[in-house]
Amino acid sequence: MSPKVRAALMDVPEFRVLRALDRPRKVQDFVNRIPVNKERGRETCTSPLVTLRRNKAHCMEGALLAALALWMHGHRPLILDLKTTAVDVDHLVALFRVDGYWGGVTKTNHAVLRYREPIYRNVRELAVSYFHEYFMNNGAKTLRQYSEPFDLCKWNGDWMTADDDLWDLERAIDRSPHHGLISRNQIAGLRKADKIEIRAGKLTEW
Repeated sequence: MSPKVRAALMDVPEFRVLRALDRPRKVQDFVNRIPVNKERGRETCTSPLVTLRRNKAHCMEGALLAALALWMHGHRPLILDLKTTAVDVDHLVALFRVDGYWGGVTKTNHAVLRYREPIYRNVRELAVSYFHEYFMNNGAKTLRQYSEPFDLCKWNGDWMTADDDLWDLERAIDRSPHHGLISRNQIAGLRKADKIEIRAGKLTEW
């Protein structure tokens, strides 16, 4: 981000709160304090500006907000898409790098699929770290693919301040290049999560 663009964004009243988030851990703490968007009225996919005005966020909305905050402080605005089987829901992570190692900021209402310290040598390593946390209520493990880092700088649209829902961006991330995480033989041999893991996975923050 150029200094001129950064200055312009930081002058947006709703974005001034992001000025102090100069470390990824601060971004995660801030995103955690935003109540979860349970989409009780309708499904949404809002820009960071609308998300801050509403003060609610689900996983993609939180990832976009985190990506913007990270970008303001020198990181690329990168999104990782974790893709599951058809019976489960994908999860998005705002990626960052510190000293060449990858970490991630996420928004979730559960005790799992959360912040990742910047200790991973590559994006696949980071994606694998979510594998054992990703399961259904019956214990079936569902994580199957991870995306190439999706660079929001290359998105031909306003993802930061748009008033309309960003469904085109959601589809673009979903259709972006993905890599398989495990083989068919590995899928066939998967063990279900333990009952205590399932109980822990049901803990919610909001």
